[in-house]
Amino acid sequence: MEENIDKDVKTILIVDDEQPIIDVLMYNLKKEGYRIIEANDGITAVNKALDEKPDLMLLDIMLPKLDGLSVCKRVKNSLNIPIIMLTAKDGEIDKILGLELGADDYITKPFSVRELVARVKANLRKVEAVSSPVQYRNDEPSQSKKENKIKVGDLELDLDKFEVRVRNEIIDLTLREFEVLKFLAMQPGQVVTREVLLEKVWGYEYYGDIRTVDVTVRRIREKIEKDTSTPKILITKRGVGYYVQDSK
Repeated sequence: MEENIDKDVKTILIVDDEQPIIDVLMYNLKKEGYRIIEANDGITAVNKALDEKPDLMLLDIMLPKLDGLSVCKRVKNSLNIPIIMLTAKDGEIDKILGLELGADDYITKPFSVRELVARVKANLRKVEAVSSPVQYRNDEPSQSKKENKIKVGDLELDLDKFEVRVRNEIIDLTLREFEVLKFLAMQPGQVVTREVLLEKVWGYEYYGDIRTVDVTVRRIREKIEKDTSTPKILITKRGVGYYVQDSK
């Protein structure tokens, strides 16, 4: 008998080879109203993700049969869903948020279940916000066009297509990278702190650990700058934060 699934209920795929961790996460996420599916190894995780198309994935790095980084890459090739990596290795952050993987977030074990639930909600909210079309008044078609594109010097963002061009060349960014660049480009020349970026782009407060912003900015620079050692578009204000260079 097929399960009758409410389309409004978000489905989360939890992937971990430690059943006690899955049980704790399942209990707490079900209390929040989510539908949960689970996998204990990498191969099963990929198959379940592609078959059931969950709204979000919690993915451990250390898995039997296929490691979490490989799972992330395979799933992201087919599905545009947020993936939060669970890692016991603090030094894995660069790989997790790597250019070739496209993971959206990470949390280091041992973690607070409350914090993880907050991350899940924030990532799902961000997807909903991005997928909701912007409404414009019918008598303002020209204003609509202005608001759907941001152009600062050599940088141009098409907000409808989620497309970035630098010197008229299309640049392939992940959704998170696009959102960071968009937030900065909307206020060129204005320095934005890492904490503000985490709150506005990631959707939650991050206490003490802000490296996720630095890693994401570095990945963006690798794609949009001619020379990452002397960036001309995405600039660091040392000790403060980042800004997009004003074209004026």
